[in-house]
Amino acid sequence: MATVELRFSAQPEHVRTARLVAAAVARRAGVDEAVLDEVRLAVGEACSRAVGLHLSNGLTAPVRVVLTEEEKLFSIEVGDEVPGPPGGPDAVPGLEAALDPDGDTEDEMGLAVISGLVDDVEVTSGEGGGTIRMSWPVAGEARIS
Repeated sequence: MATVELRFSAQPEHVRTARLVAAAVARRAGVDEAVLDEVRLAVGEACSRAVGLHLSNGLTAPVRVVLTEEEKLFSIEVGDEVPGPPGGPDAVPGLEAALDPDGDTEDEMGLAVISGLVDDVEVTSGEGGGTIRMSWPVAGEARIS
């Protein structure tokens, strides 16, 4: 299992770099070329969400992105350090709630976009922060560039 970990300061200008790295690693892992735009967009949304959460909560900790290549699966985890509800990690209320008109519209819109782009997505939040985990099937042999 190959893993690439990226940490960047919570600055909007670093989101583009995270998207480019994610697309390059996904391509090398063997993710189908037709899906790479979805990978880029989903990572961009997840990283933008994490950056926004850090900035709005006054955190200086870096946003973390972990890209993992497994035998038949490529996964990306985007993590923030904004504490969620106390009591340990809990699943964030269903992604269907992302369209709740009474909630944080920008945050929920980002989650709605991600859930539209990625079939396999899990959003969790806990005292140590939140994580968006996304995964895609690997189309075939990994490509070495």
